[in-house]
Amino acid sequence: MVHILVLTTTATEKEAGALARSLVEAGLAACVQIQPIRSIYRWKEETFDEPEWRLAVKTTAERYLEVERHIRERHSYETPEIVRVSIDGGSAEYLRWIEGSVANRG
Repeated sequence: MVHILVLTTTATEKEAGALARSLVEAGLAACVQIQPIRSIYRWKEETFDEPEWRLAVKTTAERYLEVERHIRERHSYETPEIVRVSIDGGSAEYLRWIEGSVANRG
């Protein structure tokens, strides 16, 4: 089984928490970590420097499309960051826990 992280950001801690909780409760993520970050980015010909909240969603490649759809349906941004990162190794017990948390759910 292929394990992945899905990264996204939100404008507020409240939105980050709600999105993280909904992903875990839907069985699409084993865990979602939330971190405050500072983002400097270009959007519609303007440069912004703003606080955001990064979510690191632990899941499997098998559930990726559902995770992406879930984020898109609930996100406040016009174009949310949704980035898939492969996990190419890790603790066997931890990776099994991810699999067990998201397998056959939804």
